[in-house]
Amino acid sequence: MTPGRANLDVLRGALRRHDGLVVAYSGGADSAFLAVVASQALRDRMVAVTAVSPSLAASERADAAAFAAEHGFRYVEVETDELESAAYRANDARRCAHCKDALMDALEPLADGRPIALGVNLDDLGDHRPGQDAAASRGAVFPLVDAGFTKADVRTASRTLGLRTWDKPAAPCLASRVPYGTAVTVELLGTVERAEAAVRALGFRELRVRHLGDTARIEVPVVDLPRLVEQREAVVVAVKAAGYARVVLDLDGLRSGNLNDDL
Repeated sequence: MTPGRANLDVLRGALRRHDGLVVAYSGGADSAFLAVVASQALRDRMVAVTAVSPSLAASERADAAAFAAEHGFRYVEVETDELESAAYRANDARRCAHCKDALMDALEPLADGRPIALGVNLDDLGDHRPGQDAAASRGAVFPLVDAGFTKADVRTASRTLGLRTWDKPAAPCLASRVPYGTAVTVELLGTVERAEAAVRALGFRELRVRHLGDTARIEVPVVDLPRLVEQREAVVVAVKAAGYARVVLDLDGLRSGNLNDDL
């Protein structure tokens, strides 16, 4: 049996038991996969909703809309107001919880009693993710967890289904580039977004620009470090043009969620 296929059958069966479903949809590998499978199981009783705010990169918003159009599932956007929350802007260890509260506030009226599903997988449960707890406390459901999906399962099943997102790099919200304790502002998020877009335009598909005051710390996979060093001058020019005074390279390479180490 194809790896991941048994989990896929379990997931489809579980989704069909819902009268309707709202999928919190960022366009990443997990939520894109969940939206497609839910649309196959529930047809027009499923709607995928993208939360739009300054913490969502414009390129990710556009790609989410394009993917929805490619697969023909119901899709809407809704604005969230997490940046109006002083607690969120303060950027303490529970920033993600404040964000998920804002998400649930925006989705609940659209759901009108239907479950709200997040694309959380089993691997996500091991990191510091207070947003998951906040969403669960508001009644959100995690179908991928219930069906036993790891990140590898999501990618394998997505490839089986022919989804172009099967190998899409993770793209967490822009606020995740900001160390805890540094206030999150619209201007700061814009600077991070411009810097990452500039490095991506140089041919780097997977990266993070960590915001350290006037310094940008660039993280790319270890395999890409030599190529980034070769393009050092272009990278420095591009990132400084985005608004940073200094540019440094993290020789440990890209590590998702590494700012959680400070906790």
